[in-house]
Amino acid sequence: MREAVNINIDDAVLVKQFQQGDSSAIETLILKYQDRIYNAILKICGNTDDAAELTQDTFVKVIEKIEQFEGRSSFYTWVFRIAVNLTLNYCKRGIKLRLKSLEAEGHEENGQAKGVLKELLSDDSSPEPATIAANKELYRIVLRALMRLDDSQRTVVILRDIEGMNYSQIAKVCDLELGTVKSKLSRARSRLREILEAFSR
Repeated sequence: MREAVNINIDDAVLVKQFQQGDSSAIETLILKYQDRIYNAILKICGNTDDAAELTQDTFVKVIEKIEQFEGRSSFYTWVFRIAVNLTLNYCKRGIKLRLKSLEAEGHEENGQAKGVLKELLSDDSSPEPATIAANKELYRIVLRALMRLDDSQRTVVILRDIEGMNYSQIAKVCDLELGTVKSKLSRARSRLREILEAFSR
């Protein structure tokens, strides 16, 4: 029987182990982050098959480039930057985004869920990453609204309000100035409020 993988080992230790030839270390890192990377990519690109392929591409690139990783940012931030860059480049190639896989449970909207989301978007506080996922109706509405944003706005909202990243992390992932992240997030949240108001009409 295969030995259980300990995902609680510090990322920096695992990166160093892999750079020194321990191939099991990269397996641990992949297991630690693959679900989060997949879920973030899915919310950006809107298709399960594409998200699975982009997740695989992300970790292929991680393996190819990990020798160059010097630890100036966290591994978590670095791998998200690779994933976001791959996904945004994919979206820019003009591939049609499909929403079917995100709306499998139906199209009815729940007023309470919309109210919760509006509250989450009403100020600069970042909700707990599990808040949206805990409410299936809210989750579906969020995904529908997110897909109406442009790619870059959708990305900063996902990283901030779903992944729970701080502004500095988002700036590193998206290669943006801190002020640009804040203004982009503010515009994206305003647009989301407009979209949600349209849903409720």
